Amino acid sequence: MSPAARTSPGTLSLEDFLRQPETIPASEYINGRVLQKPMPKSRHSRLQLKLAQKISDTLEAAELGAAFPELRCTFGAHSIVPDIAVLRWDNLAFDESGIPLDDVKIAPDWAIEILSPGQSANRMMGNILYAVEHGCELGWLVDPDDESVLVFHAGRSPLLFEGEAPLPVLSDFPEMELSAATIFGWLSMKKRQNG
Repeated sequence: MSPAARTSPGTLSLEDFLRQPETIPASEYINGRVLQKPMPKSRHSRLQLKLAQKISDTLEAAELGAAFPELRCTFGAHSIVPDIAVLRWDNLAFDESGIPLDDVKIAPDWAIEILSPGQSANRMMGNILYAVEHGCELGWLVDPDDESVLVFHAGRSPLLFEGEAPLPVLSDFPEMELSAATIFGWLSMKKRQNG
């Protein structure tokens, strides 16, 4: 059993898992196992922050959707915590004050995972594929090491994006002018000194 696995398959039901206190970093329930995500490092945190800001800045004012970092989404037999979960406005449940309800019981419309050092790319792809099989339209697997984004669409083969090629967003969302080059350019924070 990997160090991240806290139980063996079949020993804990999804309902029992959801009654447990949250962990830091978050734990996910996948195929009857509880797996804790790794603690994010600086590149991961930076990309998560900038992507969530860019998506929210583009969508929220027009009430098209919202981006949520580390939002637990429970659907099918899994409970996952994508690095960024994007939900269309129509899929958000609000209380009478306009505050989103805490429990999300559907797959995100767009799931974004950012690989961290030592994290399993296959496990991350598995989460995205499971989400796509359960109603998620779009998934991104962002890899800071090779500066690429693997894109998953429902009903299509994954596509690899690098450089300046525009990255796809949800079909009813406006263009966000995002490319792998733009995203990984956010990692450079220090201004270069002139000679």
